[in-house]
Amino acid sequence: MSGSTREILRYGLSSGNVGLVQLLGLCPLLAVSNNAVNAAGLGLATVLAITATNTAISMLRKLTRRDVRIPAFVMVIAAVVTAIEMAMHAWLPALHGVLGLFLPLIVTNCAIMGRAEAFASRNGPARAALDGFAIGSGFLWVLLTIGVVREIAGRGTLFAGAGALLGLPWLELRLLPGYDGFLIAALAPGAFVVLALLIALRNRLRLQRAARVQPGHGVAGVVPAAGRALSERA
Repeated sequence: MSGSTREILRYGLSSGNVGLVQLLGLCPLLAVSNNAVNAAGLGLATVLAITATNTAISMLRKLTRRDVRIPAFVMVIAAVVTAIEMAMHAWLPALHGVLGLFLPLIVTNCAIMGRAEAFASRNGPARAALDGFAIGSGFLWVLLTIGVVREIAGRGTLFAGAGALLGLPWLELRLLPGYDGFLIAALAPGAFVVLALLIALRNRLRLQRAARVQPGHGVAGVVPAAGRALSERA
């Protein structure tokens, strides 16, 4: 794997993650993550949408004048998302009915337009497709993690409804038999709590990593240094 490829994947999955770092697309991220099946469905649709739009915009970048590039990008994104929504309506009608309005709202996800302008319009199709896949996968894993945590904590199940929505009944698991559930995890506030915990965990890991790379420059090392500076001035 080349350095450039590794950097693109690292940015999409971790350092530039749209859900944890840029905090984009929070409306579907919080609203649809009440269970793992819904989260996986919208997450995969987003991966496909960003990958396809990045590729298409990269291929059209030399044919689009700068003064009309934003309307052109919007048309491409809307066409791709409409095609994905119609395909899901045809082949996965139950899941389409559950996700409802959040499928066409992928068009308004700032991450898609942002990557179209910042990356796809300035790079070749292969790199643009990889960037779209990385950005979408980063959104997917955050969305799926929130959905899994909320479903287990709120209902004691995992991938409940996969048989009716996806035709995959073998995915449905009852992890905690007899568990009454933690109501707040299944309600809207649970999404904010789980997202906040993920952000806090990521920040904690970053601080620990930085302290290992630069010992003495972390929070624990800053306080003694400041104390020595004040004593020297005195």
